[in-house]
Amino acid sequence: MPTSDPETAAPQAAGAPDAVEAPAAASVTPQEGSVTMFTTGWCGYCARLKSQLTRAGVPFTEIDLEAAPEHIGFVEEVNGGNRTVPTVVFPDGTSATNPSLAEVRERLAA
Repeated sequence: MPTSDPETAAPQAAGAPDAVEAPAAASVTPQEGSVTMFTTGWCGYCARLKSQLTRAGVPFTEIDLEAAPEHIGFVEEVNGGNRTVPTVVFPDGTSATNPSLAEVRERLAA
């Protein structure tokens, strides 16, 4: 029978994804006119959006979750517990999951 008694619960491995603390939202909030985009190397939607942003001249900072796992908690927090990419953070601190180029432009213009 499973137990939640802290004395008998198995310790969590250091560095396990659930043990990673999310950085403060302010640390990933971009400057006016740009976005922060959380990606992974295997994400086709991320590659597409990066290409679109580059062609459109929209400045962005990319954070690859595989290279910077300390940001996983933040991405999960803004996506209802899901580790979904691309997740884009806007200068006002709001975020969008897999937004279109049109949505990014619209939200930056607001």
